[in-house]
Amino acid sequence: MLKNVGSNWALALIQIAVMIQLTPVQITALGPDANGAWLTVASLTGVLGLLILGVPMASVRFIARSAASKDLDKVNEAVASCLGICILLGAGATVIGAGLSIFFEHVYLRAPAWQVLGPRWIAEARIAYWIAVLQVGLGFVSQLPFGILEAYHEFPAKNVVMIASLLLRLALTIGVLRVHPSLILVALIQLGSMVVEFTGGMIFVRRRCPGVRFNLQRFDRSQVRTILGFSVFAMLLSVGSQLAFRSDALVIGAFQDPAAGTFFDVGNKFFPPLTGLVLGIGMVVMPLAARLEGEGNIAELRRVYLKWSKIAYSMSLLVGIYLIVLGPEFIGWWMGRGYAQASGPVVRVLMVSFVFFLPVRGVALPILMGLGKPVKPALALLAMGAANLALSLALVRPLGIVGVAVGTAVPSVLFAAAVMVFTCRELDVSVGEYLRYVVGRASLGVAPAALLLLSLKLGLNAFPRSTSRAAMFVPLLLAGLGMVTVFAMTWIFFVYRDDPYVDVMARVRRFLPGIRSPKS
Repeated sequence: MLKNVGSNWALALIQIAVMIQLTPVQITALGPDANGAWLTVASLTGVLGLLILGVPMASVRFIARSAASKDLDKVNEAVASCLGICILLGAGATVIGAGLSIFFEHVYLRAPAWQVLGPRWIAEARIAYWIAVLQVGLGFVSQLPFGILEAYHEFPAKNVVMIASLLLRLALTIGVLRVHPSLILVALIQLGSMVVEFTGGMIFVRRRCPGVRFNLQRFDRSQVRTILGFSVFAMLLSVGSQLAFRSDALVIGAFQDPAAGTFFDVGNKFFPPLTGLVLGIGMVVMPLAARLEGEGNIAELRRVYLKWSKIAYSMSLLVGIYLIVLGPEFIGWWMGRGYAQASGPVVRVLMVSFVFFLPVRGVALPILMGLGKPVKPALALLAMGAANLALSLALVRPLGIVGVAVGTAVPSVLFAAAVMVFTCRELDVSVGEYLRYVVGRASLGVAPAALLLLSLKLGLNAFPRSTSRAAMFVPLLLAGLGMVTVFAMTWIFFVYRDDPYVDVMARVRRFLPGIRSPKS
């Protein structure tokens, strides 16, 4: 399991590195206003992706169960049935996207606040929208090879393809967009990256999953009903996720000028890759939960739940404490002082909530999905998305983009609490045991790292506002290294001391043989 999770983490770290490089290049080339228009296009067309009804998630579960029993005929029936569903839904999404273009035209492109873009950018936004609709329509089928690879636990192969696509997108953006800034080119680069992902995914499916056929020959109507029955709840997860994290740009675009969307996006930019880090666990946990359930080994699943929830919570705290304390300073170095003032409060508000949200999203929810218990988490995420949309609409006028961040943060914490309770009940783990093991020591252990950062910022004034962007890099780097060192020592000698599931000291002694176990 660690090999697969590690490859997912490698992908997430590369996504963070690419994001840090890509974001300033794209915003500088397009400008805040045109970039904000693109964010609205991406969010609006992302709504069409909801029509996939959770089929990729369902495909992982059904293919994994068939693969575990080594029944290749059933595997190919599941693949063919999912493929047929994806083709029909992709065509439907394209048709609906055509109708949704009227909404985009009247609510956004013709809005007075959007006229700051000028005729050229508005015309390009219109074309970029149609390219994005095409990408979404084709994307229904393009994601299925990754579902097959995940079901067969071929995560390293899948992640190699994803990394290649990311690097291609980065190279094209730097090489092309700087020379010819264009929303059309941004959309075409996204489409090209998707084609590369699909091609690479298919190559690995043929090599790593012998006997699996990516065609409609084994299409089984009886399986369609079963797949869609599970997929409906997976779709509710997608709807909730869309409302919770992709509707913010639409709300801001409807009530603010396009540049406000860019400022919010910069503050929110860290969270998709951070979610990717914990989903690196979840993508392995979900098919594992399905397998352990089939074997009747619920005791092992409890161990997986507690162990990996604590690891995910620890990861969230490590990144979270740095961004909560030094997020505005980091954004000031990364994007410029103006972004630090506008986007800094956004990253702080969101990070506080994501410390609690990420472990549940990365471990608890995938376990419930793997167990075939999607109803409660799906409804909880849907309620979270609806609450986010309602709060964001209520707060965007009085508080601007910070109000939208608050509208996202509060429902995220409530969702995390609810799904944690659902999972504990399903696995017969008491909430008290979960809180003691996962949250207790880790929450106390983060204090030394937080005090270090606060003393550097407030006591020593290591990050004065007058410092240039170039000079800010060194203190930010040293503060990060110091925090990681303190964090690591605290986790080794306190948080994971005598841990029943993770023997950290045994791993440390491999590298430092002179260190004795606390028990010796």
